[in-house]
Amino acid sequence: MENILQVEHLNAEPGARSEGYLSVSEMVDGTQARIPVVLLNGTNPGSTLYLQSVSDGDELNGLAVIRRILHRLDPNRLNGQIIAVLIVNIHAFLDGQSLNPVDGKKMNRCFPGRRDGTSSERIAHHLYQHAIKQADYCIDLHQGGVRPLIDEVRVRADRRKRVHKSCMDLARVFGIGYVLDASGPDGQLARVAPEQGIPTIDPELGGCHGWDESSIRKGVLGVENVLKNYGFIQGEPQIPEKQVVVDGFLSIISNRGGFIEYHADLYDHLQKGDPVVDITDAFGNVLETLHAPQESILWSRTLKPMIASGESVATVGKNIRYI
Repeated sequence: MENILQVEHLNAEPGARSEGYLSVSEMVDGTQARIPVVLLNGTNPGSTLYLQSVSDGDELNGLAVIRRILHRLDPNRLNGQIIAVLIVNIHAFLDGQSLNPVDGKKMNRCFPGRRDGTSSERIAHHLYQHAIKQADYCIDLHQGGVRPLIDEVRVRADRRKRVHKSCMDLARVFGIGYVLDASGPDGQLARVAPEQGIPTIDPELGGCHGWDESSIRKGVLGVENVLKNYGFIQGEPQIPEKQVVVDGFLSIISNRGGFIEYHADLYDHLQKGDPVVDITDAFGNVLETLHAPQESILWSRTLKPMIASGESVATVGKNIRYI
């Protein structure tokens, strides 16, 4: 019997591509809210990879990554199968915001979802039951919203579980160079799917309005690295020899309100006491200088050049190790 890839009414025979929409909700006028899905079924048997993007409605870099990956892949030269969901949080996407406006929830806190739950929980349940559970590997593409953030990969699996090693291997193979290894909040796909034995990672591809070409290129390379390393396509992955891993973040909090002048850039390796940022008044006079609390990596910073007292100016990754 042919190995047909099927997600609800969409199906793809070996060597074929199928694209269409899954109806996951109803709008206020009763019309269907649909999410775009692409199935690629390779000619040769192999593993199944699940890709998704736009779990947060304003995180669009992952959408560009999946579009480019799908454009490059030929199912006749593919081993295994790919399920790609391009826009998960359709309500938030249409509204141009992070949270689902129907229920005010963050989609990536709602997995594995509930059939009779809120809008976000129903969509999460729909995808988890019909698509995600078919996968051998999952990649959930994110970004840091519009706040500037380094390009990184997050591993959310419990370190005490055997699947944690498989998730760390997947993150290493993605090869973006920076990894957060921390369990994080409940309901994240990268935390839930490993509980079912599915290695999953959560790449955070920078932070910007719209699309950022540099982050998109890194995401495409990362997905292609996974496809090559796990035998979906031919070729050698481009994996850095050494990658940075941190196990959490520290926020650098301003004591004064004013304008920001950074001493350090994203990705900088800081030593304890290194100056990170000056807070200045409207005339450019320095009100205070904030320093690195310990050895760390400058991971994210504010979007705007001004800050209120008690607000986070930057985030640093702590407890550095290497893989």
